[in-house]
Amino acid sequence: MLAMKSITRRGFLAATAATAAASFAKPLGMPIGCQTWPVRQEISKDLDGTLATLASSGFETIELCSPASYGDFKPLLSMTPQQLRAKIQAAGLQCVSCHYGFGELKGHLDERIDYAKGLGLRQMIIATFGIPRSAKMTDWMSACDAANKLGERTAKAGIQLGFHNHEFEFQKVDGELIYDKLMGEFDPKYIKSQFQVSVIRLGYHAADYFEKYPGRFISMHVQDWSPDKAKEVATGTGIVDWKKTFAAAKKGGIKNYFVEMDLDAMKASVPYLKQMS
Repeated sequence: MLAMKSITRRGFLAATAATAAASFAKPLGMPIGCQTWPVRQEISKDLDGTLATLASSGFETIELCSPASYGDFKPLLSMTPQQLRAKIQAAGLQCVSCHYGFGELKGHLDERIDYAKGLGLRQMIIATFGIPRSAKMTDWMSACDAANKLGERTAKAGIQLGFHNHEFEFQKVDGELIYDKLMGEFDPKYIKSQFQVSVIRLGYHAADYFEKYPGRFISMHVQDWSPDKAKEVATGTGIVDWKKTFAAAKKGGIKNYFVEMDLDAMKASVPYLKQMS
């Protein structure tokens, strides 16, 4: 009788632990996040409603764009960063990352760091260098040097600076791929990369770069691509090999990821990401 009770109790505790673990499990060990750029107009009109929509769609984290320089996000300046953080958390969401203009970081870094700390950010991402397509490689290298210096300052504040690519970094200048040159110039201590998966439309695969530059990434923007439709589609319905991508992402150092497509496609991506856990 004692043995039966002991086994039953152990089974109960094991089942309870498994249930608890399942309840708190995150897809691929990371919460499902989304970039708020696709819902910027909604945010400018109804922040609380938009946050509620994102949370009810299954998102757990969001990535913002700097209210100081992104027009549709400017209404958020009516609140302190602490008040904005409280609203985000009240909706059941977290925010640890935000996009910034390169110019605003170079001109107002201390102010942006103070705001970021009030908001609870751990990552500040340079959205783009804003370099024209006609730029020379020396222009890109000069921007990298400036970014390294900014990253050294954010690191002292306990915040990781990152760089977000677009398609133009996957062009060549004098036979050299811009993106590879950037990765060679960035100081790994101060600049981590946020990879835009949609460059698969140009033939470049995120997994290849996570493998090529282990530990050099902090996050990625999740988009899938359909050659037939010639547009971004919900995660899992395009040509990206997501199992391979997320496996390589761990080697790359990815800490979080943000789905970034139109709202309907973002919502449709959640069930696929959940089943990957």
